[in-house]
Amino acid sequence: MRAARALGFAAVVFVAHACANATTALPPPSDPHAQMGALERRIFEIVETERLKLDPNAKTLALDSGLAEAARAHSADMAAKNYLAHKGPDGSTAVDHFLDSDSQFQGILGENLAAQYFVVGYGIDVDALAHRFVESWLASKTHKDNLAFAPYDRTGVGAAVSGNTIYVTELFSAHLGASSADPKKRQVTEFPDPKTAKDAPAPAMTPPE
Repeated sequence: MRAARALGFAAVVFVAHACANATTALPPPSDPHAQMGALERRIFEIVETERLKLDPNAKTLALDSGLAEAARAHSADMAAKNYLAHKGPDGSTAVDHFLDSDSQFQGILGENLAAQYFVVGYGIDVDALAHRFVESWLASKTHKDNLAFAPYDRTGVGAAVSGNTIYVTELFSAHLGASSADPKKRQVTEFPDPKTAKDAPAPAMTPPE
């Protein structure tokens, strides 16, 4: 699934009050790197709210540490190498990272990506920026269908910053049951959307030797 880059600017307006004999120094803006955790949590909350608006019968999403770790690793790679794509320059993906850490997973994995600009030196408004990220996904049918897919029950959000750009990856998963008898023989197939993946016939499993 391709992701469209959503760009914008967040501006913070300060009002300075001048006193006759005193000058009040404004506190320095928060370091954006230190706000990534708060941004991840807020995106998770907004996605959950919007998901249930789209489908009240959708499963409740639980935060998954493995998915979050994989999402953060991919966002950090995009920030470090200045790209926005599901595959890194070396061909690695967030899905690869997650599957390497969970050899028993068998199910559906979905991924939404986005990037947003902010004004360096003014900090970020976590709530406003989180809404901008989610709104960019809701404006894209494929991304909206992905986050609204009812069987998903776990998710992980990862955010990273580089220069004036913040990159976000959100992974979703739905377990389909039995674990792989041999993780080395686990097959990974890419589909255009989660419904197609769910309806696809399961591949024949090779019995363990």
